[in-house]
Amino acid sequence: MQFFGGSEISPSPPVPTATGNNAHMMYVFNRNGVCLLYREWNRPLHTLNPQQDHKLMFGLLFSLKSLTAKMDPTKYHFVSLSLHSFQHQFSVAVYNFLLMMRSAEKGNLGIPQLPGQGCSFHSFRTNTYKLSFMETPSGIKFILVTNPRTGDLRETLKYIYNLYVEYVAKNPLYTPGTLIRCELFNTALDQYVRSIA
Repeated sequence: MQFFGGSEISPSPPVPTATGNNAHMMYVFNRNGVCLLYREWNRPLHTLNPQQDHKLMFGLLFSLKSLTAKMDPTKYHFVSLSLHSFQHQFSVAVYNFLLMMRSAEKGNLGIPQLPGQGCSFHSFRTNTYKLSFMETPSGIKFILVTNPRTGDLRETLKYIYNLYVEYVAKNPLYTPGTLIRCELFNTALDQYVRSIA
């Protein structure tokens, strides 16, 4: 069976895009915003408690996804984006984020799309980190935070998704939507992430 063009646990994982200790942390969320997995490899500063951190990360993704969809030039025909228009779009994204945080327990927060469908983002970079993002057709969201010098990690996230399918989704003892507590998955993930780091 193939997932995103790869085989079940591809024998040849993607080639590392940089060297050094690059991977900081990884999140896996379901479509309702529940953090199913959080792994940390190189995060020296802890500023929030874990629940706040997870809510903030999911809210950021929700807002960015909403903003990129609203700014999609194929869907909305912008002649030019004035400062006022951008401020309005940003205000709408913040409002949606606050609304989403208030109703986090009430249902589906992320409508999954097929790969290539709609306007989406796959990463952004600051001067201190790079966030790479992939959403599966089932609504599972994979977020990998790395060093800002790290290259394109889309193939890396697809490989991690294949690990997830093989060790978690196919595991008869795993109940979908619950926290991921599979040592085989954690070991394979740690080993792979250290190989790209």
